Amino acid sequence: MKKILLLICFLCCAAQLPAARIIRGPYIEDPTQTTMILKWQTDISSPSWVEYGPVPRCNQIMTVVPEGTQHKVVLYGLVPNQDFCYRVYVYNEARDGAQTPAQGTFRTLYSAERKTVNFLAIGATGADVLADENGEPLPDEAASARKKLADLMESEKSDFLIHTGNMTYSGLNEDADREFFTPFKDVLAKNPLFVALGPNEYGPNRENRDSKAFLRTNYSRYHDMSWSRATPKYYSFDTANARFVFLDTNVAEGAVWAPEIGEKSTQTEWLKTTLAGAGEKWKIVVMNAPAYSSGARGANNEVFLNWVKIFEDYGVNLVLQGGDADYERTFPMFRGEPKPRGVTYVTLGTAAVQPAKRENPDPSTARFVSARHYAAGKIVDRKLTLKVYSDKGKELDKVEIYL
Repeated sequence: MKKILLLICFLCCAAQLPAARIIRGPYIEDPTQTTMILKWQTDISSPSWVEYGPVPRCNQIMTVVPEGTQHKVVLYGLVPNQDFCYRVYVYNEARDGAQTPAQGTFRTLYSAERKTVNFLAIGATGADVLADENGEPLPDEAASARKKLADLMESEKSDFLIHTGNMTYSGLNEDADREFFTPFKDVLAKNPLFVALGPNEYGPNRENRDSKAFLRTNYSRYHDMSWSRATPKYYSFDTANARFVFLDTNVAEGAVWAPEIGEKSTQTEWLKTTLAGAGEKWKIVVMNAPAYSSGARGANNEVFLNWVKIFEDYGVNLVLQGGDADYERTFPMFRGEPKPRGVTYVTLGTAAVQPAKRENPDPSTARFVSARHYAAGKIVDRKLTLKVYSDKGKELDKVEIYL
């Protein structure tokens, strides 16, 4: 009866307004073992209707979302280790019912006794639109690459999606659909998104004290990352036997409003506490500015000096980083030298931008490829396998790490 009343309420609201279109999403973020955040955007102000439940009972729970263009609903009453499905409705052109729903699936985070995790990872999805000397647009190779990568990623089995930052070239929300939400729509509909902020998220004027509102206006209002004292700048989450830690390196890239990373900074103290509290779990760090890199931009010395020793001392197993437009993997590194029980650094820096060449050779490098790419990770108990593929589907690298 409650569901019927909600549906009647929805249709009555629909009868007062013209039809709307979903122009962004739906996409999912901030999962826990019992909740998930579902977001979407419509072209005009509209109420919406959401059904969800454990697969295949997608209509077990229903809720009406208030009128607006930016829509957000928290899905409650979930259970760990479970596949769920959902449907998002807006009213039809005749205003007497709902359109065919946008739909997707997701998996809640795993409880501690589970030992298997699957994830996808990309970086630098943004690229400017190029034009010739007459202002005529050139072939958009970046857009083509995004589409190819998205198609390949959509077929992967995964629990969530990691982004190493620089989602758009400009950092502006107005470019986010073209460069991220539209090409990766099917991936985002079933993979909760986790982002390590890059300098583009802070904007082109990030060194100016007047730039404070840029991140809030173009990023924060559209994304919900896991809770921490500095949401959404740095945060962590646990799933199965792994802890993922997302850091904000952007003060080292000139972002004056980014959290500090120095020895006595709040972020560094939080990092130590978060890693120490992980116990015997897998410890995977995600950040944008690379601590090791032989690419065109090279390693970020400030990040290296402040955090590399902490990663080593607290037993980090893998660092996923961005910052350079290439794919690179180091040997396991400890105190600046390759050591079997060191920390492996993987640069995932180009899902769209023009791949760059290796310009700063370093003995830490185990593998370097100038190609657009994505990574697929799998943890099974005490073994982590990371495979990296080009936009043509070719396997570029495979690494196995043991706990």
